[in-house]
Amino acid sequence: MNDPSQSLMDVLGMQFRHLTADEVVVTMPITSRTHQPYGMLHGGASVALAETAASIGTAAQLDLTREMAVGLEINANHVKAKRDGEVTARAVPVHRGRRTWVWDVRITDEQQQLICIARCTVAIVPKPPGVTIEWPGWSDLKAGPDSAGHQ
Repeated sequence: MNDPSQSLMDVLGMQFRHLTADEVVVTMPITSRTHQPYGMLHGGASVALAETAASIGTAAQLDLTREMAVGLEINANHVKAKRDGEVTARAVPVHRGRRTWVWDVRITDEQQQLICIARCTVAIVPKPPGVTIEWPGWSDLKAGPDSAGHQ
């Protein structure tokens, strides 16, 4: 079993803030762990934050005894540099298919300035035997119905 305290989410300091079927909010501090060599937020850290939000949002709507959500494709535009503080990813589903979901993810800073825009496609695949969910804080944030009443 993997140690969830050593996950990328833990290492980068990501925190789940809000989870519904219509929106996922995850924050991440900007520290030396998330910097690129020039001392600014690394684009890869922003992409990891975006994919985390989209994957969690998809997984929250699945029967996790049978299925799991995995990132399939992501693209991102980094529109503003940031050296310190915290960034917030807000992910909203734009397509909910049987086997893939597409999410719009906007990452902003404390002043609501746009840092990164990402589009993430998440695949829904059968869960292999023995695989368990290992997201710290997951049980406290399991999503409820979406705005249309779907679980």
